[in-house]
This record gives sequence, structure tokens and C-alpha cells, in this order.
Amino acid sequence: MSHKILVINPGSTSTKIAVFEDENKLFEETLRHTIDELAPYHNIPDQTEFRTNIILDCFKKRGFDGKTLDAISCRGGVLRPIPSGTYSVNDAMVKDCFEGARGQHASNLGALVSDKLSKMWGVPAYTVDPTVVDELIPVARYTGNPKFVRESKFHCLNQKAVARSYAKSIGRRYDEINVIVCHMGGGNSVGAHCKGRVVDVENALDGEGPFSAERSGGLPIGDVIRTCFSGEYTQKEVYSMVVGKGGMVAYTGVNDLRVLTEKANEGDAKIQELLDAYYFQIAKEIACKSIALHGQVDQIILTGGVAYVLDENWDFYQRVNKETVSLEPVEHKYDVAALKELIREHVEATGSPRGKEILDNFGEYLPKFKKVLPHDYDKMLRLIAQMEEKGEDSEQAQIEAFYAMKNAANK
Repeated sequence: MSHKILVINPGSTSTKIAVFEDENKLFEETLRHTIDELAPYHNIPDQTEFRTNIILDCFKKRGFDGKTLDAISCRGGVLRPIPSGTYSVNDAMVKDCFEGARGQHASNLGALVSDKLSKMWGVPAYTVDPTVVDELIPVARYTGNPKFVRESKFHCLNQKAVARSYAKSIGRRYDEINVIVCHMGGGNSVGAHCKGRVVDVENALDGEGPFSAERSGGLPIGDVIRTCFSGEYTQKEVYSMVVGKGGMVAYTGVNDLRVLTEKANEGDAKIQELLDAYYFQIAKEIACKSIALHGQVDQIILTGGVAYVLDENWDFYQRVNKETVSLEPVEHKYDVAALKELIREHVEATGSPRGKEILDNFGEYLPKFKKVLPHDYDKMLRLIAQMEEKGEDSEQAQIEAFYAMKNAANK
């Protein structure tokens, strides 16, 4: 028996929807909202009726009856901290989203709109693993001052998905394994997953943890305090130093690690040192998270951006979602150099016999490596590079690339 599911992802200026029958996508729409259309609504919850009607109009044009759905799944809002899982959209969740219990955000409309459609069509509505999933063990919440309590805000949906995928690939359940998952992208988050629960993770949404392409990570608190009260910067400007314009962007103006790796390989010692610091902080955070698992780690999983995988059995293609990533041989000279350097640094840091064997026989092992690259990530990086070649600064290049991809998707 098949099941039809409507997925709703509300953003600040659009509402993305898709209808699936089991794993097959029947249709997808990005419903865009102009500034003029949203202007009459002073608060985000006030948009609920407007967004609901937009979806109803879309269904009407397509001749699709919402009553034929089996369920609705919506993007989770900024809710109160909750454990991981799939949650029914109920009155308590709707109340939190309407009142903005932990802040107002466009994602709060997911529950508000889903609740209306659910009652209209008589189908259940759910949300899955929002960013506020909080399963921290008590000792992980302490900060050193009772006024400040550590919060769990991270790439939960992605981390949980790849951890479950790994468990399935080895014939075990997610709640039977201990893994450390490192999400690497514009922001990084490293989570310790203990028998199905993320027992330790940083507040990555506010830039905690190791620095990344665009986020500063942990900063010297004394310097931050002096900067905040220097009178030179607004709150928004200081926050952007931490999130958006921190990390690699702050040091180089570039958020593309491939570009930076290329410069390092060409002999730029300062860029190489920066990359070494980047690897060092991520590796250190991964090592720290092993403490939360008492050293019992079944696997370390890296996700986001580019990865290199040793595929000795030539079966990796069977265990990867080829709709979202590409698999390529490691042939480009910069990729070859980057891979070899990563292995060399790993050997130097750990003394790994396996790593040393690969280095000593690198030519033999190289054809067995696969470069894993998400399709959209690759497109975005290439577009940013093209914009920068035309003379755009890094920030403007990212904006132009974003709109170029958006326009291409609409054609």
C-alpha cells in the first residue's frame, strides 16, 4: 500500500512544497512571496492564512485533492528543546510557534500552516528532527556560569540521517551504535551519537565549535567582551563576525576550501597554516566528543562538502545517494595533492600504520579513492568562482551565485 505525503518548508520569502508517493516525488513547487504581499503582516504568525491559501491555490491549479493525502510533514520551527524524533503537530506545538516561545522565525509557519491543512483535510501532520533537538547529557550543559546554559542547536536532521544510513549499511540499528558525526559546510557541527541520542554537541547555529568557512567558532571571550563594548560595532556587526563573516571568510575573504587548498599547494605558507588550523580544530573537536562516548566509537562520519573515500571493494556506489552527490575518480592535480596531504597529516598526528601503508604505496591506492561531491555544493562553488573572476567580492559573488541557481531552478 502506497502513501502520499505533503512536505512543507516555509522560508522568509517563499513556501516550498512537494508531494511524494512513498519515495517518488509527484510534484514540487516553490511558491514565492513578494515584499508587497508580505507587507500587511506585521508578525510571522499573521502570515498563516496567506500561506495556507497559497498552497490551496496551488493544489487547485494542479487538480490535486488534499484529502487523498495520508500525512503532512513540515519543517520544524524554533520550538522548546525536544528529543529527536517525529512529532505530531498538536495544540501545544502550534501555541509555541504562534507565541514564539524561543523566537519568531519563518520555520514556525510550518506547524501553523500544517495544522490548518490537517484539520481541513482530516489528515495527520508531523515534524521531524528540528534544529532544537536537545538530548544533551546533564554535564554537557554546564558552561562555568549558571547564568549561561549550553544549548543544543545543530544540523540535527542531516546528522541523524547519515548516522541512520551508516547503521543500515552495516546491518545494525541506529540505537545500537556509537558514532561521531561531523557536519562540515558554511557552519560546522560535531555530534556524539550514543545509542540513538546526540548526547553532546555545540550550538552551531550561533557559531560555537571549530571554526568553519563562514563561522568563527569559539573565540577568546575577553577580547569578545572588549569588542562588544568598544563602541565601534553594533550588535549585528559583532554577530556577523561570528556567523556569516567569520572563519575562512574573515581571514581570506574566501569561503571555498578548494580555492584555498589550491593556493596552499602553490606555496602560500599562510594559507597552508590556516588550513592546518582548520583541520586541527575539527580533529580536536572530534577527539573531545569521544569522551562523551567513553571512548567507545564505532565510526566517525564526515558529511557536507567534499569527501574522499577509499573504495577498496568497489562497492561504495551501492551505498550512496547518487541523486544528491557525484562520485568521481581523484584525478585533478589539486585533488591528488589535497588527498595526499590529508593522509600525510593524519599519519603525522596519529602514527596510523594504515595511513603510512597508503602513503608508501600512494600510486597503487589512488585509483581506489573516490571524490564525493554534493551536486548543489559543486554548482554553487563553481558559480562563486566565476563571479569572483569577474571582479565581484566574496560576499557579492555568493549572492549572485545564489540568485543564478535560483533562476536556473525556475526554468
